[in-house]
Amino acid sequence: MANFNTHLNGAFAVSGILGLTVYKAGLLNDSGFLICVALGTIGGLLPDLDSDNSTPIKLGFNIASFIFAFGLVMHWRSELSLLALIALWLAGYGFMRYVVFQVFTSMTVHRGVIHSVPYMAILGLGLTYLSYYAVHNPLMASWFYGLFLFGGAMVHLLLDEMYSVNLSGMTMKRSSGTAMKFYQHKDRWWYLILYALLALLVFAAPPFAPFWEQLRDPAPWAKLKVGMLPTFIKNLLS
Repeated sequence: MANFNTHLNGAFAVSGILGLTVYKAGLLNDSGFLICVALGTIGGLLPDLDSDNSTPIKLGFNIASFIFAFGLVMHWRSELSLLALIALWLAGYGFMRYVVFQVFTSMTVHRGVIHSVPYMAILGLGLTYLSYYAVHNPLMASWFYGLFLFGGAMVHLLLDEMYSVNLSGMTMKRSSGTAMKFYQHKDRWWYLILYALLALLVFAAPPFAPFWEQLRDPAPWAKLKVGMLPTFIKNLLS
């Protein structure tokens, strides 16, 4: 399987290229471009959340623990003394970082249902749903956010599959087929839940037709074609 740096750099490179493409086509504004690249890069790390010793899960739980402890202190700041707030801060952080982390890692198996296409599709669609309905972002941006998160995750899964090939002997390693997966019989009940949730999200997702129509509009791509090459190269070719 590919390591952390490979996943990070791969997802960043693909997200950056795709983000620049839709940005130059005028389909995203400045902030939307930056958010899409960031989400695509984050998506490239998400499938390893089920690995007990992976950098993404440790970093993610560290951040979540800080946020949880901060939220507790902010909620009780007016009612508790300084010493009580300090104790609450430490207890909240310790609870998330060690108790919840331990429970999460004990319930997940590396390359289990989290490390699958339907799980990542749920995260992408869920983000689109929250962006449009909860945060009230524009429809175009919301769909791009979800698609970039999902696309980054697909880069991760694809890299893992590529690294499962022994190029020197052109043979498949034992890990082949465990990354880019849609179903595993041993986890059939989990996959049943995943696909039921995915179907629900597809049904309740923001309208896709307006997004698709705007994506198919030839005008943005004509604009992109004009700005594809530097001026001096176009002068040389003309």
